[in-house]
Amino acid sequence: MSEQNRYNLLFAFLGALFYIPFLGGVHLFDWDEINFAEISREMLIKEDYLRVYVNFQPFWEKPPFFFWLQALAMSVFGVGEFAARFPNAICGIATLVIIFNIGKKLYDTRFGVTWATVYLGTVLPFLYFKSGIIDPFFNLFIFLGLYFFILFYWKKEGFNGISLARNKWTYLFLGGFFIGMGILTKGQTAYLIAVLTMGVYWVYQRFRLYINIPQFLFFTVCTTLVTLTWYGLETWKNGPWFINEFNKYQYRLFSTPDAGHGGFPGYHFVVLLVGCFPASIFALRSFFSLPAEGRDHQQDFRRWMKMLFWVVLILFTIVKSKIVHYSSMCYFPLTFLAAVVLDKLLRGEIRFAGWMKALLLTVGGIFVLATIVLPVLAMQPEKLKPLFKDPFAQANLDADVHWTGMEILPGVLLLALLILALIWFKRGRTQQAIRWLFGGTAVFVMLTLIFFIKRIEGYSQRAAIEFFESKAGEDAYFTTHAYKSYAQYFYTRKQPAANPDSYRQDWLLNGPIDKDVYIVVKNHRAHELLGRADMEVVGEKHGFVFLRRGK
Repeated sequence: MSEQNRYNLLFAFLGALFYIPFLGGVHLFDWDEINFAEISREMLIKEDYLRVYVNFQPFWEKPPFFFWLQALAMSVFGVGEFAARFPNAICGIATLVIIFNIGKKLYDTRFGVTWATVYLGTVLPFLYFKSGIIDPFFNLFIFLGLYFFILFYWKKEGFNGISLARNKWTYLFLGGFFIGMGILTKGQTAYLIAVLTMGVYWVYQRFRLYINIPQFLFFTVCTTLVTLTWYGLETWKNGPWFINEFNKYQYRLFSTPDAGHGGFPGYHFVVLLVGCFPASIFALRSFFSLPAEGRDHQQDFRRWMKMLFWVVLILFTIVKSKIVHYSSMCYFPLTFLAAVVLDKLLRGEIRFAGWMKALLLTVGGIFVLATIVLPVLAMQPEKLKPLFKDPFAQANLDADVHWTGMEILPGVLLLALLILALIWFKRGRTQQAIRWLFGGTAVFVMLTLIFFIKRIEGYSQRAAIEFFESKAGEDAYFTTHAYKSYAQYFYTRKQPAANPDSYRQDWLLNGPIDKDVYIVVKNHRAHELLGRADMEVVGEKHGFVFLRRGK
């Protein structure tokens, strides 16, 4: 077996080892995870794979590709949490193998191994591959689209030092194809990010047309043809209404805060610095003077990755909605730039600076502190209650969540790894430090999920979800009041309703209903429904009040 295939199998194995276990160990989280899983469940029920539905009503916020994958997983594994998250675990495995091979092609085997190791051991990318949200596939497609576009440019310009066996038009076609797949996954933002990055490179080239107009049109046509597999078929089958609403939503998402997700201007800077620990610390060094790479294509790829990073970061700083995964496209350039710095540390071209040590301890210390202090505080809920004025939050703390004290182990492990890695960096044992720091961080994140995520879910939403699960199959209507959720659809395994009025919230709460309606409301808003003659309290648990409106 070749060295390359051995590493391909190694990273595929590591991806499977870290990303697949425990996918079904905790309920899906509102909103996104449950929302997307419900779309896929309804896709199977309706057997309509072109139009996206939630609550069996058209839902034009997302294109269908990711839901096709989830629906396929559900048809194999059954409807549930494991199937909803399984596609992203596969995406994680593929991503590790892909970036190893790209790193090897651009530099050498060691660089490919370093980059894939960095990606595996960075906090947020790891978490995303354990989730049921769209972004891992979306980001991978954009990155591959831009990567093949760069290869086209290098082939066209005759860059030396890298093997480019295919025709330049093949690379350009692949670039357009993957951007088109990005659009099918989450929308036109894929094309926007790619074109903005190309535009920044055009400015860097002092407005030289490094790609001529026919070539750019070919790239765009390739992208468009891929998207027409959905846009075209949906429009042909159902008319333009759904696509028009989809495009309006994409514009609204950029121009107004979505669902209350506002934030301060530096929101994504903080998310990336803390959330992409420890890669973010080393990536910072890449934005200062570094020894030049040995070959032109290496220096040029680093330039492209910096441009991609800043385009995404600035774009989503401008966008009104501030959601963690909006800047997740930065994970590819950020981990690449971290790998460049680590590679130069390995080569002895730069030194491990004191500020790197300080930041590793500071940002890493946040995770250490959180994972050690949280269990200690959680074992004393009565002391925490006075800190919260919100009655819902206070009632959340009454949840029957058992803490043993062993939950501090991930934090203790990370602290030990940080100390060990810093000692090895200081002694010049850089390879050992990298492996233990990033490999250990992957273990830390995995252990944190095992020890914490189910307990946190126990406080935040489990009471409501278990109520809906207990009513699955009952011939009744289900809704929430004064808070948004998709759990009432997914966890009751809702079927299409015969009465069209039942899709209206006002009818469920006030109309002449033909079935009982179960309503879940948080305790601080329950007074808005209590006292009505047609409302009966059927339960209350951990901040949620469960009501039944009789027919």
